[in-house]
Amino acid sequence: MKRIGILVKAESPDTEALLKELVPWLRARGKDLLLDPATAKLVGATTSYPKKDLAALADMLVVLGGDGTMLAAARLVEDRPIPILGVNTGGLGFLTAVTRDELFKALEQVFANTYAEEERLMLRSRIVRMGKQVAAAAVLNDVALSKGALSHMVQLEISIDGQFVTGLRGDGLIISTPTGSTAYSMAAGGPILNPAVHALILTPISPHTLTNRPIVIPQEAHVEVRLVSKDEGAMVSFDGQAGIALQPRDLIEVQASENKTRLIRFADRTYYDMLRKKLKWGES
Repeated sequence: MKRIGILVKAESPDTEALLKELVPWLRARGKDLLLDPATAKLVGATTSYPKKDLAALADMLVVLGGDGTMLAAARLVEDRPIPILGVNTGGLGFLTAVTRDELFKALEQVFANTYAEEERLMLRSRIVRMGKQVAAAAVLNDVALSKGALSHMVQLEISIDGQFVTGLRGDGLIISTPTGSTAYSMAAGGPILNPAVHALILTPISPHTLTNRPIVIPQEAHVEVRLVSKDEGAMVSFDGQAGIALQPRDLIEVQASENKTRLIRFADRTYYDMLRKKLKWGES
């Protein structure tokens, strides 16, 4: 691990302080640092790289922030998946591996090659309008269709592998990876899936018919969702960070990406340790 890319949560004083400690620590160990312009400015570095070049040049990525920063990093390196070490300087941090106090010990383990890589399923999604693709995105957590700012329900038709499944009336639908099962899908009543499970989750959002329940399907499945509502205002969002306005009869296609996100993990903590800590299981 010679070339280290660093991504930080924007406008966070705590993150900036940690960054100013991390940069000289890495340089003292002979590491080449790859910083985007905003990050370089924070530490007074004279050399910077566009974010899209970090994935092409770095051997690993260190992310200082929360889950939102990690999601952005996963999409950034989707075409060349490199290991990502997430450092939680935000809130819950389901995706981050270590706390700020554990960062330097974790990096020493990485450089000593005493770590593991955990592959996480990603999704590819595209929006087709009148036979033409109008938008596409990769996500680590989920693709969510919602009514947007409208007060009335959206109507959707859902098919899997070309087979019609159901019509859905409600506030929307979440198509989630196992990683995203602890995000918006969980808030909407979906199940938690261990990331080792090779599956997707379809979770209705406040369905009009209460028998519309979440369903788990194989990761090889090809999901198609048609917006049949006549009113405009519905939206599709990718990892909750980028939104596209939909039009009636738009088709949203979702399937597993051929690429995986590679997260750095350590033997002294498990997925269930993370769930227990983040969700406060067993606490009175």
